[in-house]
Amino acid sequence: MERENDGTREMVFSSLLVLFYFLPFVLALYFVAPKGFRNGILFFFSLIFYAWGEPVYVILMLFSILLNFTAGYVVEKYKRQEEIKKAQIVLVISVVVNLLLLGIFKYSDFVVENLNHLTGLSVPLPRLELPIGISFYTFQAMSYAIDVYRGEAERQTNVIAFGAYVTLFPQLIAGPIVRYQTVAEELTGRRENLDDFSQGIGRFMVGLGKKVLLANSIGMVWEQICAMGIDTLPALTAWIGIFAFTFQIYFDFAGYSDMAIGLGKMFGFHFLENFEYPYLSKSITEFWRRWHISLGTWFREYVYIPLGGNRKGMRRQIFNLAVVWALTGIWHGASWNFLLWGCYFGVILIAEKLFLLKWLRRWPRFLQHFYAMFLVVIGWVLFALTDLGQVGGYLAAMFGLNGAGLANEASLYLLTSNLVLLIILALASTDWPKRMALSLMLRLKNRMSVSIALQNVFLAAVFLLSVAYLVNSSYNPFLYFRF
Repeated sequence: MERENDGTREMVFSSLLVLFYFLPFVLALYFVAPKGFRNGILFFFSLIFYAWGEPVYVILMLFSILLNFTAGYVVEKYKRQEEIKKAQIVLVISVVVNLLLLGIFKYSDFVVENLNHLTGLSVPLPRLELPIGISFYTFQAMSYAIDVYRGEAERQTNVIAFGAYVTLFPQLIAGPIVRYQTVAEELTGRRENLDDFSQGIGRFMVGLGKKVLLANSIGMVWEQICAMGIDTLPALTAWIGIFAFTFQIYFDFAGYSDMAIGLGKMFGFHFLENFEYPYLSKSITEFWRRWHISLGTWFREYVYIPLGGNRKGMRRQIFNLAVVWALTGIWHGASWNFLLWGCYFGVILIAEKLFLLKWLRRWPRFLQHFYAMFLVVIGWVLFALTDLGQVGGYLAAMFGLNGAGLANEASLYLLTSNLVLLIILALASTDWPKRMALSLMLRLKNRMSVSIALQNVFLAAVFLLSVAYLVNSSYNPFLYFRF
């Protein structure tokens, strides 16, 4: 089963801790500085933050900034001169170079390994280290020249402002993917204010709690079950394990997205939401409208629609969906399981588009929800395990087909010792806590000081518990940073 190595864990752990030391200094310097220097401060300290984990690959990031900034300049110049063909050529070159860099660093080992397997050759693997967050910042940088070509954003005339956009440390490591047009105006014309700053602090602390207190806690259960060996897993243990991963990956990534959105608000940026309670979905179509919204939007705007979307008949639409979901799968990692995972959801989405959604809408709501979550959980098995043999073995264990039975003493111990945590996670993954908090605030609307005090006490408790956890625990994986 795929796990992060010790160096990776130590780097992610250090990056989270350094953020706490790093952030107050950056905030103080940022707000003391004149507005004209603030993008420069963000750009410089974002590079420092990235260099904490990847000092060598800062050069690659700077090259990406210069490449895409130049491409936007030239594309806009040729469009203004009505030389559309030249603008298209420049755009294509910039996209190809971006994808080539992504391909070399992320997929070269995968390609060479499979070529060796097919041809019988023994070409040495390049063994290139994967630059942190390369998939995220490459997609962001690419969106700039495309948006300029389409006329959906003005060319950025300040390379420092553009560099701040690409490297912005709140969402640098793992998104959300911020398209250029979303923050184009805020890069040079944002207005920071106390309301946004206070909301940003609250959002950051909630995200930190999701990641550290919830995702890390249940992640240890998944790790424990991974260490047991698939062949010996009873069905109950296998289900507990994949439920643990289901909650871990949600709170891990949604928590980081909350932290990024909160930090962005503190600096005057308004990033779009990346999650909308995906585990409340009643179909896979709805799930992918709620999960990793920024990635789905990117593929829709820059791949699906340019391919023709749903404008060229059903056959072409099915083809376009198949391409998008194959790419979505392989975007997540250089491994066959990610391609299989993308194709799995692609097939389901196509089936829902053709006929399945019509049937689903006739079912009771709880059955629709069960259908969606059952398929999502099965999908997480494909995502979590890079070895396809282990994928098959784990699925067999879940359905009691591996000869290990339905449960044993270890299964019952895991269930009883983690039942309360699983219930908390299930409730926290819905909008129930938000609705309860809003209901309480309404009851206290005439006692504003009490309402504010309760909010602050809650946020302070989450923050202090999270910091204590980080300081005292050596377990602090981050699932999505490797993408």
